[in-house]
Amino acid sequence: MKLVRSVLYLVVELEVVLDDSWFQVEQVYFGFTGGGDGGREGGMRLSSSSSSSPNGFNQQTQEGDKKCLNSELWHACAGPLVSLPHVGSRVVYFPQGHSEQVAASTNKEIDAHIPNYPNLPPHLICQLHNVTMHADVETDEVYAQMTLQPLSQEDQKDAYLLPAELGTASKQPTNSFCKTLTASDTSTHGGFSVPRRAAEKVFPPLDYSHTPPAQELIARDLHDNEWKFRHIFRGQPKRHLLTTGWSVFVSAKRLVAGDSVLFIWNEKNQLLLGIRRANRPQTFMPSSVLSSDSMHIGLLAAAAHAAATNSRFTIFYNPRASPSEFVIPLVKYIKAVYHTRVSVGMRFRMLFETEESSVRR
Repeated sequence: MKLVRSVLYLVVELEVVLDDSWFQVEQVYFGFTGGGDGGREGGMRLSSSSSSSPNGFNQQTQEGDKKCLNSELWHACAGPLVSLPHVGSRVVYFPQGHSEQVAASTNKEIDAHIPNYPNLPPHLICQLHNVTMHADVETDEVYAQMTLQPLSQEDQKDAYLLPAELGTASKQPTNSFCKTLTASDTSTHGGFSVPRRAAEKVFPPLDYSHTPPAQELIARDLHDNEWKFRHIFRGQPKRHLLTTGWSVFVSAKRLVAGDSVLFIWNEKNQLLLGIRRANRPQTFMPSSVLSSDSMHIGLLAAAAHAAATNSRFTIFYNPRASPSEFVIPLVKYIKAVYHTRVSVGMRFRMLFETEESSVRR
């Protein structure tokens, strides 16, 4: 049976009260894991390490530092509509939008009985101190870690007068293609059928003097792992296929029909490989894990504490979990609120992402 997992992680920095005494908790990890066979149960984990993964485990490389992900591949996996604000810029953080991501990840609506925080405004103007791009080791799901600090009342007076950047646009690579996998693409006895135009655009050219034309491709994923595939042009009618090595990749990544793969030929003449998993409903949730309500409570508590003390707090943004953007550049917020006039009957254009991850208007 295919393993179905849903993972939600929330990192917050806050103080907690226990037995009428104050204890400083540097990082509180709310981990939720559910799924089929082999799924791990999650819960709240505490860690004081500054180099921790979102599931609460410390990660150390031989060099002692985390490996830097390929930004081009990360943005391609995140999607063409995703942008990240610049480090050092001022942004607006929306707790409700963050809660919507939690709800989307747990397949639950926001519970109406979540405690109210009267001192927590609907949005916080913050300084963005750090942005780190990550990818889950097991699922290749991309997410960003952001460190925010609410501005003081004095700083907020001039916030609307200062210039700000709209953010780092999702620069989609020119030589790339994305395909939603079919049942035959994920069969252990078949191969990956590559659209002809995509193969000719992204892959190195085949030598058609050979019978059949074939070559070995080496692609690197987000974790810098190498995957070798045999690219061959054969069949009736003839078509481009990835054969040897493809079933190993499908099994290792646990891909199923409906998931998507993308290939990029970058400026360094390297072939990059990423995946996007299709959204699948959560069918089983262990009762031992933290409830969705508890995650919302932790989220609101962290934001309320940071707003009251002007202290830093850390959040994770998963661009594929929910369409809600809950951290946006301040200038974008100002433009939308104060400079955009919307009236009944007005026509407008909007961007949306199609199945093959192209952008249409």
